[in-house]
Amino acid sequence: MKTITEELEKLEIELLLEGIYRYYGLDFRHYSYPTIRRRVIHRVQAERLSSISGLLEKVLHDPRIIDKLFNDFSITVTGMYRDPEFFKSFRDNVVPVLRESPSIRLWHAGCATGEEVYSMAILLYEAGLYAKTRIYATDMNERSLARAKTATFPLESMQLYSRNYFRAGGQSSLSEYYAAGHDTVTFHPLITKNIVFAQHNLVTDHSFNEFNAIICRNVLIYFDQTLQKRVCRLFYDSLTKPGFLGLGSKESLQRTGIVDKFDVVDSANRLYIKVG
Repeated sequence: MKTITEELEKLEIELLLEGIYRYYGLDFRHYSYPTIRRRVIHRVQAERLSSISGLLEKVLHDPRIIDKLFNDFSITVTGMYRDPEFFKSFRDNVVPVLRESPSIRLWHAGCATGEEVYSMAILLYEAGLYAKTRIYATDMNERSLARAKTATFPLESMQLYSRNYFRAGGQSSLSEYYAAGHDTVTFHPLITKNIVFAQHNLVTDHSFNEFNAIICRNVLIYFDQTLQKRVCRLFYDSLTKPGFLGLGSKESLQRTGIVDKFDVVDSANRLYIKVG
């Protein structure tokens, strides 16, 4: 049973999110409550405020605070070949089907700073498919997109990324695809040339193309069930038939209302194919 304090806290958070939506047009009302609560409390403490209501007041009167809160709410956890088994499964199960398509359109939704986008570009390059591929990489956070567009990442991360690359079935050496500087690496144009980065909000924006595959990994876990259903319907409407959908390891199509419109390609790695 919830205490009065917990009920008041939830009400304050709901009012904060409603205020943000009405004043700024940014809709976080259907994000996972535990996730939002943690990030709201973090911002309250960072601003040295005494209450969530105080945060709402600052948000409405100080545009700098909404920028900070927006970045708090954005999902930026990523890495090259994160969950290598997923990329290995994509290579084994999806690539043979994509070979039959005269052109390939792939959507990375919620791409954050782009590490998984470049991972997929290299995978398709090694499969001989990149020349006929266009990857659309989207995120709601302009700051993350700006970083992604640079194709530049910390040199210290490459040892881990190289291990993941080989576990994902990499056929060469990851270092062949980038130029190393003092403490960063930048991926070569042969990998970046077919990637289009664009701002897109899964909560409020509509489909903008028809895709052979959509990758949206570890984003749905931050949404409540209502928003998960809406986003999965967007993905369904945006896929060709057959078209592939890749989700995160803790995500599935259960309780989304469209599970019967997909067959499971790889249950362990959350790969699905549109059939309905």
